[in-house]
Amino acid sequence: MSDTSESTDDAGEDAAADADASAGSDAPAVDAEEVRHVAELARVRLAADEVETFAAQFGDILDYFAALDEVPETEREEELVNVMRADEVESGLTQSEALSNAEETEDGYFVGPKVS
Repeated sequence: MSDTSESTDDAGEDAAADADASAGSDAPAVDAEEVRHVAELARVRLAADEVETFAAQFGDILDYFAALDEVPETEREEELVNVMRADEVESGLTQSEALSNAEETEDGYFVGPKVS
């Protein structure tokens, strides 16, 4: 996590350093200072031992994202089609049939409990 306010010369050097770091050196992907910076932004207090733990975990997360870059792109699938059946109008219950089992009705409607 580098500062975006760096000059273009520094950015080029950082890119080369990142390439060297990912080329097999044992340098951690995230250093303790970056972990402290992220913790400060998140307003989280970390103990010294937690900083090293989080640095390793952040490095693992970045490795997982790097692995995603190696996943090949897939070809686009055919256009999706609607697999639902078409709506068909069918006869239903009449109003009197629907109200026939109701405990209480009024003027052709169900009567439910009053809500205040």
